[in-house]
Amino acid sequence: MRGNVGSRFNRGRVRKGSRHEVGKGLADIVALSFWQTDTMVAPSPQAAKTTSKAQVAAPLTPVHGPSVWYADEYKNSDTWVYHLTDLDLKELTLAVEGVQKSGKDIKDVTQVDFPLPTLGPRLIQIRDEVVNGRGFQLLRGFPVGKFTTEQTVIGYWGLGTYWGKAVSQNKKHHLIGHVKDLGLPGGHHDIVNRVYATYGAQPYHCDPVDVVGLLCLKQAKEGGLSSWSSSHAVHNELLQRAPELASELAQPLFLDRKNEIPAGKGPFYKMPVFNYHKGRLIAFYENSFYQAAQRHPEVGPLSEAQLKAIDTFDAIAASDKLRMDWVLQPGDLQLLNNHQVVHTRAEFVDHEEWEKKRHLLRLWVAPPNGWPIPEEFEERYGSNEIGNRGGIVIPGFEPRVPLDAE
Repeated sequence: MRGNVGSRFNRGRVRKGSRHEVGKGLADIVALSFWQTDTMVAPSPQAAKTTSKAQVAAPLTPVHGPSVWYADEYKNSDTWVYHLTDLDLKELTLAVEGVQKSGKDIKDVTQVDFPLPTLGPRLIQIRDEVVNGRGFQLLRGFPVGKFTTEQTVIGYWGLGTYWGKAVSQNKKHHLIGHVKDLGLPGGHHDIVNRVYATYGAQPYHCDPVDVVGLLCLKQAKEGGLSSWSSSHAVHNELLQRAPELASELAQPLFLDRKNEIPAGKGPFYKMPVFNYHKGRLIAFYENSFYQAAQRHPEVGPLSEAQLKAIDTFDAIAASDKLRMDWVLQPGDLQLLNNHQVVHTRAEFVDHEEWEKKRHLLRLWVAPPNGWPIPEEFEERYGSNEIGNRGGIVIPGFEPRVPLDAE
């Protein structure tokens, strides 16, 4: 599937009865308090719909519900794409200008500081679908070509306040990350480098937070295809094809921290890929971190069964049956639920000029309606508290929102 599919869709229009229908008339939405907060917005019809379909998972049994999907269900559908309307963009621009006039530090901007009377409730609906539905969504038309760099970062941050709390993404405590090739020594071949800061292919993985958002600013010269798959569908396929491999991934595996070590923690930790908790399957898969952990003498090599299970997981996720492909274009904003979706990125050839290089802005978000997660996740998330967990916090760094990659 290619990134030009949006030309076939109704830009900004909502069909009666579609997943994107707000369920309120415009006057009803505008009548909501201009200074509303997340907790003041009534649950949307879509939120009720997706929550009612929540999957129930017993250990090593098939998962059912909207989190289990296959590519042919969505690759020719527009249900997962929302085009920002003229009204949305007007509200977004006014909110950005309001923050600029206030002089407030971007990291301190809250939903109250970023009023979006009609777009805000829709963003919350989208969050509900990502958290309790299929686990992915694309927004199109963010005005990266019209905004300055600062306005783009403010605007993206402001949208994120409707999805949850932004958490730190690296040892520098960046609350907005810049996915860009930094020319690091060793590049993606050095196992301790974070691959997002290189041009190399990203293996299938999820991020250590409930929801990840990626906003495309600039495309690569060549390559950089984004792909994602339902990790819950991978789970079910493994159970059917090779249940003994599914059992391997329900046991803890060692993961490296790639030298981003929180206070009181070691350089590696253990966590299963498949975690079963309170009726849900919570998947956590980071292939490159399994490989990197092997550098520690205390860890030892992956067993033959573990290697086969990891390779099979990757092969199923990458299959045409499961894999969704998308060429992110400037202004595309992708949201993924890390508990039920794994994603990857192809290697790319970049431009020489720094200002032309492939560049995405990333948010890691802890939503207020997140899933309960097991105690084991504290080792990576730092906390299990819904709405206040995940990310990477390293002593000696204060939270920041940089305007460019560093």
